Amino acid sequence: MPPRLVLADADTARDVLTFLGRARLISDDGVRLQGARGVLALTAAALAPQGLFDRTPTVLAMRVVHADPELQCDIVVDELTPDQDERMLALPETGRSPAWAGVAPPRGGWEHVGTLEASTIAQRAQWGISAVARGTPAGSGEEAVRTLRASIWGEPDEDLADLARGVAFAAHAFGFISGEETVTLTSSGRWTRLGFRRGHVLARGPVATGLTAVRGTGPSTGSGTES
Repeated sequence: MPPRLVLADADTARDVLTFLGRARLISDDGVRLQGARGVLALTAAALAPQGLFDRTPTVLAMRVVHADPELQCDIVVDELTPDQDERMLALPETGRSPAWAGVAPPRGGWEHVGTLEASTIAQRAQWGISAVARGTPAGSGEEAVRTLRASIWGEPDEDLADLARGVAFAAHAFGFISGEETVTLTSSGRWTRLGFRRGHVLARGPVATGLTAVRGTGPSTGSGTES
């Protein structure tokens, strides 16, 4: 019998499967599962560099759910199977080892650095999605598409406190944006975290000396490039 995750209830198990399904639409790198002390942290890469000279930033999506207090795990998987017990999900026989899983955000030292409105994040996500679509002609190869995505989503966006535009993509792709919400920004070392009601987006960048002041503006029409 394969090992199983024991979640708090059937709704939580379905929530975990939804997160895994969203991650699959972005890449086949899988989801990291870290369980301890009654909680399970789910982490997936919305953006991650594919090689030493790849300039794509690391942007992770994270969701934390309640689990059985005895659950202890740290594994990256690309599939989970529903069990007859609706609280349980069966793990695959083997895990994965994506490079981004070895670059973990810090556990402590987070300091408040600002806020953003969820509506602004949603607008910048839609701008980026449109820019990728416009810049991807029919028949474009995988490498060309990846380079274009890295250019658009990896660029600092002044409407997002100069964070990589990919944080908006991650929030949109993992379903973290829901209605009006003020999103808290915290930082620790090279990492910045956006805290939504439905989850967190974490972006790794250069050592920050401070974020730019967040301006109360509408969607930008001239921000970024469409190369």
